[in-house]
Amino acid sequence: MDTPNYWIAAIAQHDALAGVAGGYAEVAYGKAGPLERMRAGDGFAVYSPRATWPDGEPLQAFTAIGRVCTGIVYRAGGGAGAGPFRIAVEYFSAAPAPIRPLIDVLSFIRNKAHWGAAFRFGFIKVPPEDFAVLAAAMDCRLPVAVAQPSEMPTAPA
Repeated sequence: MDTPNYWIAAIAQHDALAGVAGGYAEVAYGKAGPLERMRAGDGFAVYSPRATWPDGEPLQAFTAIGRVCTGIVYRAGGGAGAGPFRIAVEYFSAAPAPIRPLIDVLSFIRNKAHWGAAFRFGFIKVPPEDFAVLAAAMDCRLPVAVAQPSEMPTAPA
């Protein structure tokens, strides 16, 4: 099996919770492209800038974390219609984690003063060490198949 990749999608909390309940990820307004980069076993986390889209209460927290199941992209509704594209995700038990205490620790956030720019495209690949930091901050114990780094950094207290 290939080494997994790790992804973060920016999704409003309301939509992220629907994905958790349904066991899927839907990103980039239902486009297939970003999902097609994901493979079975990849780690997947959700950053929720707001509670609801587009004008909900600001949240700025990581709200879900899991693992891609099969890597097969499918259309919601099961047909060739206009439904959004999705991918099956097994979500793990986790608590929301505010981003502000993590900004200085996360390496994918290069500009710490303008940290929101890291999420401007809505879907990003992150290093395994950053994914481990998110899991720790969310009080989530990752299964061995997802937790690749031998030394996992912990989130700041």
